[in-house]
Amino acid sequence: MTDHAPQALAAIHQRIDAAARQCARAPGSVTLLAVSKTFPAEDIRLFHAAGQRAFGENYVQEFAGKVDALADLADLEWHFIGPLQRNKTRVVAEHAHWVHAIDRLLIAERLSLQRPNEMPALNVCIQINVSGEDSKSGITAAQAPALAQAIAALPGIKLRGLMCIPEPTQDQAELGRQFTQMQDLLNTLNAQGLALDTLSMGMSADLEQAVAHGATLVRIGTALFGARPAKSTA
Repeated sequence: MTDHAPQALAAIHQRIDAAARQCARAPGSVTLLAVSKTFPAEDIRLFHAAGQRAFGENYVQEFAGKVDALADLADLEWHFIGPLQRNKTRVVAEHAHWVHAIDRLLIAERLSLQRPNEMPALNVCIQINVSGEDSKSGITAAQAPALAQAIAALPGIKLRGLMCIPEPTQDQAELGRQFTQMQDLLNTLNAQGLALDTLSMGMSADLEQAVAHGATLVRIGTALFGARPAKSTA
């Protein structure tokens, strides 16, 4: 890989900052998560050298390998952003800083149980299926309050907010509707006594819309790393 990391990183930060200014949000109010899934550990090193610290992974085996390969970079912040099977939670509980795609209480319970006592609480988000697509993970907005209250009561993990993967569409009104649903749901949950501060939404193609609708964390892969290699099955 040619080291284009500084230029790619600067370009994305410019897009994020411009989007924030457009809707009168404070600079720095949106966190950039570099989605490094399927790319080698060496690429993460390049982006780390350019100043990026938070990286997102989807596949447990690949995640574990990168944790080992990059153990010398003590300030990496690992986000697990893919669906998580019950028999693969331990490595995530022991090494991740964030988990974005919780959609079952069982997974949250296992992460809670397996989080080492000496580590800070594991930050987690509930995945909402805002598009209603059968192919997408996540729960409905109506199911969120009960799950959120149950997760918030668990030790060792901290419920921070919500995550979504909207339907890929050129219909900006529909995209805005899906992001608005996330904003409204976060407000509803906070009105019920939760203290949530995170909306994980927005990717390379739609980050501006996401920021306009309150995203606090955008997950960017292609615009940083380039076209994605063949998908891992780990």
